[in-house]
Amino acid sequence: MSGHVKRSKANVSDPVGDLTRPDLPGLSKTLSEKMRLLKVATCNLNQWAMDFDCNINNIKESIAKSKEAGAVIRLGPELEITGYGCEDHFLELDTVTHAWECLKELLVGDWTDGMLCSFGMPVIKGSERYNCQILCMNRKIIMIRPKMWLANDGNYRELRWFTAWKQKDQLVEFQLPGDVSKAVSQESVPFGYGYIQFLDTAVAAEICEELFTPSPPHAELALNGVEVFLNASGSHHQLRKLDIRLRAFIGATHTRGGVYIYSNHQGCDGGRLYYDGCASVVVNGDLVAQGSQFSLKDVEVVIAQIDLEAVASLRGSISSFQEQSSCKTRVPSVKAPYNLCQSFNLKMCLSSPLKIKYHSPEEEIAFGPACWLWDYLRRSGASGFLLPLSGGADSSSVAAIVGCMCQLVVKDIANGDQQVKADAIRIGQYTDGQYPTDSREFAKRIFYSVFMGSENSSEVTKSRAKVLADEIGAWHLNISIDGVISALLTLFQTVTGKRPRYKIDGGSNAENLGLQNIQARIRMVLAFMFASLLPWVHNKPGFYLVLGSSNVDEGLRGYLTKYDCSSADINPIGSISKQDLRSFLRWAATHLGYASLADIEAAPPTAELEPIRSNYSQLDEVDMGMTYEELSVYGRLRKIFRCGPMSMFKNLCYRWGAKLTPQEVAEKVKHFFKYYSINRHKMTTLTPSYHAESYSPEDNRFDLRQFLYNVRWPYQFRKIDELVKELDGDRVHLGESSDLGDASHGGGMGVVAAGSGNPNVGH
Repeated sequence: MSGHVKRSKANVSDPVGDLTRPDLPGLSKTLSEKMRLLKVATCNLNQWAMDFDCNINNIKESIAKSKEAGAVIRLGPELEITGYGCEDHFLELDTVTHAWECLKELLVGDWTDGMLCSFGMPVIKGSERYNCQILCMNRKIIMIRPKMWLANDGNYRELRWFTAWKQKDQLVEFQLPGDVSKAVSQESVPFGYGYIQFLDTAVAAEICEELFTPSPPHAELALNGVEVFLNASGSHHQLRKLDIRLRAFIGATHTRGGVYIYSNHQGCDGGRLYYDGCASVVVNGDLVAQGSQFSLKDVEVVIAQIDLEAVASLRGSISSFQEQSSCKTRVPSVKAPYNLCQSFNLKMCLSSPLKIKYHSPEEEIAFGPACWLWDYLRRSGASGFLLPLSGGADSSSVAAIVGCMCQLVVKDIANGDQQVKADAIRIGQYTDGQYPTDSREFAKRIFYSVFMGSENSSEVTKSRAKVLADEIGAWHLNISIDGVISALLTLFQTVTGKRPRYKIDGGSNAENLGLQNIQARIRMVLAFMFASLLPWVHNKPGFYLVLGSSNVDEGLRGYLTKYDCSSADINPIGSISKQDLRSFLRWAATHLGYASLADIEAAPPTAELEPIRSNYSQLDEVDMGMTYEELSVYGRLRKIFRCGPMSMFKNLCYRWGAKLTPQEVAEKVKHFFKYYSINRHKMTTLTPSYHAESYSPEDNRFDLRQFLYNVRWPYQFRKIDELVKELDGDRVHLGESSDLGDASHGGGMGVVAAGSGNPNVGH
């Protein structure tokens, strides 16, 4: 048996050296003498972009836990050494240099002894920068696998920083940096698309996005004999998305056999995304190990024990697999003289199929943003949060999420998580060995809520805010902003000689809107003032982060005041729909123990910015001229299905044609696009929000569009009007029992119109 790694289709000298480990299990046995039992480890890591100390410590802890469990393969997430969210920092040579330094530290120690480890980091080859998995074992690099298909839509911009590897027919030589080469006694290593052929199995990497491409690498790799697939990922949370991901793992191995190992980041690594973990192992289409989706842990290791003979048996039973394998396109490989598997051993129990664990959307809204807030709080240096709490559904949802965060912290401390405990002691300013044991007591230390009432506020919402704050444990303040507003109006009257009036009192639309905006913006100013000074008042160090509470539908419609309380430091619900939030409130009233949320959810949404009269009460949906349900439909059509005004009109004629005339549908579409375009500029200043919804209008990266429009849309609206005339637009065309089918079940609408009402689309 050679002590050197060999690789096909690479006519170069072999720099890897002696990789033989006599103490590896089963190394001296021949394949015929044993079953092939394989123990693997994958992990969720809470990495932080550009914090190399944090990241390498988490990597080391995951390796130590994997070794302790007896695993011989350890997979970490994509770009784990740098953190996935470095963005334009990837363009800095320092970032790549520091990644190599960290890899060298892992290689010169005993971290890779007896274990195949896959590490993610950027690599520069020639003048190109690649997103790579570095496959290492026994203090050597076996090969470097660059990513071939880059994620470049939605929240992802990998082509901005990386080049896709395009050479599939051969492995090339990569010259290691001098200090790394010297430290590991390797001059160069194989680089490119290929797999590692061990003595008893074959292993290959398939990096994140590659799994979801029309022709994923695992298909031809399986035909080449690869049995174990390593998918290092950087996948963010989105409501109802997890099923899509798990079905992809299952589909990858269901018809062609194999072990599919998935690793992911988990947490907020410095941006709007929350990476939602769920490290998993799938064997022949069955899930046999699944990690948590939401967690405060920095490191979670998932172990699976597999019999690879199950893979070989399945493949041998599928005639079409055998036939296609016999005429396959050959993929380059690197030979490594190791046995990874163990013989039959009753002490090594095998992993059995599991029922997939899914969270309900309400649980996702509770736990995802709560974990994101905790990461942001502990890493920002802040001492807590301040929330303008109006007693309405949106701000109450944010308060409930903060309360959920406090509950998770106390629960994890009780379960022995020392990192969570240390962070909580520091943030909550505990002394004398004390630490949080009660979520309400912890909330009192780190969460301020402020009801900023005016003459237009009702006693009902004031009471609701106070009751909810007490249930959560927040330090709550009731203040009146009437004096500040009066002072501003007096100043305006002194300068101009005029005093604006509300519309209900005879004022114009401009006066009415101006008076509402004054209240909204004063609340923003006061929120930041209290956030910076209340810690000083209470003899606490630091500052508080101001939380925003506008939802995704209000952002889409622009139903918010620029620089009002939607302007904050961060917003945990800015990408969540009103309908989902109302469902969350009903759930949280019971499951989080905040009973007052039931009454808050049942109340009609109102901004309370206009005077309340016996014959008038301001309501959000009346102000907007559309319902929140309609807004979600518009949002999905505009973003997910890429509909302009004409396409939206056509599809909504199918969706609403049994109840509305084409003329009525046209007016609704025009009304939406008019106010969407009038208010699009507000998205340029939108508070950084937790990303959760596929039709988010967030302008920073996800929904890139202009913010200066011709709000009359003259050409598009004219084309709609012409089509309305052709359709005899004053009558309903689709009856309740139309030949097109039952519209309530999506029959006859078509994919787009039906999908516009489905919250599961867009993933």
